[in-house]
Amino acid sequence: MSRILPYPLLALSLLIMWLLLQQSFSVGNILLGSVLAVLASRAMAALRPDPVKIRKPLKMVQLFAIVVADVVRSNIAVAQIILQGRKREQTSGFLTLPLELRDKSALAILACILTATPGSAWLEYDTRRNTVLIHVLDLVDEQAWIDTIKNRYEKLLLEIFQ
Repeated sequence: MSRILPYPLLALSLLIMWLLLQQSFSVGNILLGSVLAVLASRAMAALRPDPVKIRKPLKMVQLFAIVVADVVRSNIAVAQIILQGRKREQTSGFLTLPLELRDKSALAILACILTATPGSAWLEYDTRRNTVLIHVLDLVDEQAWIDTIKNRYEKLLLEIFQ
């Protein structure tokens, strides 16, 4: 049963949602909804990630606190840039950041952190060179950005996941 329907609760929920979105209840709608629910459930099983191994869970709390503080600080900095308009010289740019991280979960978390922090965005990850391309709204010192990301985020993620 689990091979045919790996996530029965998901399939049932999708079928119910399908039926609620239809104009009328008919055998055809029930059959089509059932087929779609089973296929979606099987597709979800194919996307199932590897189990995450967290080495130091308490470091996650520390990382969360740092990220929240940095997001607040970045929001204020970006607001100042926007409110000052053209009065201040702004230099946006791209930087390539070499990484030590290899764990997929840690890389995903780092991508979320960098993208959620206003003023920066994770653009591209190069698996061969293990580098990431980042866009920064106010890029004054490239090395300062690299040091900040490596020392504040990557260091903790290495402790947590590797």
